[in-house]
Amino acid sequence: MLAPSRLARGPFFPQRPLCDLFSGSLRTPVPLRRHLHPHSVDTAAEQGWSELSNGDLIAAAEKQGYELLITTDQNLRYQQNLSERRIAILVLMTTSWPRIKSGVESVVIAVGTSSQSNYIEIQF
Repeated sequence: MLAPSRLARGPFFPQRPLCDLFSGSLRTPVPLRRHLHPHSVDTAAEQGWSELSNGDLIAAAEKQGYELLITTDQNLRYQQNLSERRIAILVLMTTSWPRIKSGVESVVIAVGTSSQSNYIEIQF
């Protein structure tokens, strides 16, 4: 399972909607949602994806037109062949909300500047 993650859908533009995927055992802090405004945020459960494995979850997100996945799963790139994926992936290298909050501007910038198939890790 993927760690809780966020996805953006549709063509890249400043207000693309985001999907917050809460699956697996790790948790991307919920307060991050507020900092991703004006993006709308959904959960994996809302999408019916909470039981999907890593590969199936990414495939479902791409099929639905999502373009950006934000996750705290630091092993994702080792568990999945990402070379053929269109979705951009942003990995937060901590699950600690206080640490993420102190660097939330980096997350917001990365979300706004990501492009297809990018893989970005943010250290906090």
